[in-house]
Amino acid sequence: MQELTLHLFERMGMLLILTFILTRIPLFRQLLDRKEMSGKRMFTYSCLFGLFGILGTYAGVVVENGESSSSFWLMRLTENQALAHSALVGVVIGGLIGGPRVGIGGGLLAGAHLLYIGGYTGLAGVIAVPLTGALAGGVARFFSQERVVSPAKALFVGMFAPILLMGVILISATEPDRAIELVNLIGLPMVLTNSISIAIFTTMLRVALAEEERAAAYETEKAFHIAEAALPHLKQGLTYRTAQAVAALLLRELKTTAVAITDTERYLAHAGAASRTIDPGEEIRSSLTKNVILTGTLQIVDNAEDIQPRHPSLGAAILVPIIEGSQVVGVIQFYFKRPQDIRRVELVMAQGLGQLISYQLGATSHEKMGHLMKEAELKLLQAQINPHFLFNTLNAIHSLIRTDPHLARHATMQLGAFMRLNVKVMASRRTTIREEMELLNAYLDIIQIRFEDQFTFECQLDPALEELLIPPATLQMLVENSIKHGLRDKASGGIIQLTLRQVDDMAVIQLKDNGVGISPEVLDRLGEQPVIGSEGTGIGIYNINQRLISMFGKEARLRVENLAEGGCGITFSFPCISEGSRYREAN
Repeated sequence: MQELTLHLFERMGMLLILTFILTRIPLFRQLLDRKEMSGKRMFTYSCLFGLFGILGTYAGVVVENGESSSSFWLMRLTENQALAHSALVGVVIGGLIGGPRVGIGGGLLAGAHLLYIGGYTGLAGVIAVPLTGALAGGVARFFSQERVVSPAKALFVGMFAPILLMGVILISATEPDRAIELVNLIGLPMVLTNSISIAIFTTMLRVALAEEERAAAYETEKAFHIAEAALPHLKQGLTYRTAQAVAALLLRELKTTAVAITDTERYLAHAGAASRTIDPGEEIRSSLTKNVILTGTLQIVDNAEDIQPRHPSLGAAILVPIIEGSQVVGVIQFYFKRPQDIRRVELVMAQGLGQLISYQLGATSHEKMGHLMKEAELKLLQAQINPHFLFNTLNAIHSLIRTDPHLARHATMQLGAFMRLNVKVMASRRTTIREEMELLNAYLDIIQIRFEDQFTFECQLDPALEELLIPPATLQMLVENSIKHGLRDKASGGIIQLTLRQVDDMAVIQLKDNGVGISPEVLDRLGEQPVIGSEGTGIGIYNINQRLISMFGKEARLRVENLAEGGCGITFSFPCISEGSRYREAN
């Protein structure tokens, strides 16, 4: 038994070296993404793991009359011979990371080969191996939250697989005594070698996955660098000249075959392969590109016939929408030679660049819109989306990319949500308290990533007030003022409390903080006029106050006071009038 175990470990060692090489192949790494697989891909992976099972069979050791053979090359077996093998390793791994159908497919292939090899255990192999693949796939679904099952769980599954095979050998045997003797000889060695090999295999997969995540973090950092380089061009708008400059930049920085940029009707620029076959201004004919413009969702093209322009070097593409505000204004098309070149890293990079460029176009649009507004509204917009907020947030994301990529991705999404909500809110002179709270929560989610230990935010909202209308960005600017000025000297322990309640027929909104308060010489004039002081200009508070008075009358003006227990309190109130009534009033 000891000699048999050593032989099996020796041969599995060679197979694990092949496994390590396998984890370097991009086609294999795509399986780790756990995407919905087509029939073609499922067949490919079934063949792949079935072939690995066959290699495990050839790495087996022949047992005859209680003795193991050290012969390296495996031939077809006689009825007196049995095989201690590792065919279960490939099949179990296929089931764990590909699901039941891949496990069964690989198991059928490996089991058919065992039946062909023959011997005393050939029939048991063709029954047990596909069954093992199906059960491993079921285990993978049970642990579907894990992209790769942990080595400890894999070790347990690996122990169960050869035990199942031993059971089938005992059940299907025509000579029970001989079957018991064989199981006693090969059972423990197969349990040890198969379970340990499966655990090592899954460890290799987890290492490969970690490499993919590190690569994705690197690509995300590169995306920020590219977006920063593209900003001067995007500030001028999406034109033929700026689109060509951005396309050339993306082609130079990314490992793609070509890059194209369109608006909603025609191609603006194309750089890289097939540049001579398409001219700026050419109409969009690709149905997939039109679908991206219509739906605003990213599209992966893996058929060369669906690509515009047609060219032998262009076999696949990622189509990323460019969104300005809530409208799709164009598409960035990243071309590749073949579908296998589109890995998860390339997909994350394309998504990130599309979002960043969309944010930059949105910021540029706000900047242009700001010049058309009167001075007070311009100051309000600048306070809402000032460069310091954007740059500080981007710097925070840049730092998180290295330390916490998942949080960096979350912060990026929240920044996009904040920008979109801001566009929506600022597009109207009035907004609901519910929309105001969505904007405020998006803002706080970003700020608390940077200042998580500085303050806590507490909110009490009467649900009956959610549909009341107030001037846009009122709550967000008041909270921002408390953070920037009231809590500026507090490194930790800051508290901001927001209360929205109904008193009789009035909505009363109160904001408190435990900060430094406001100096007496500024307090009397704050909100009545822009105030120049050490705490700031008071432009934001002044604008909010004037907009409240304009909308509800002087009774709705801000009431600012220093609290006895320390800090500052701001209160205002207005009548509880339904949205429908306000709509009729506005018209």
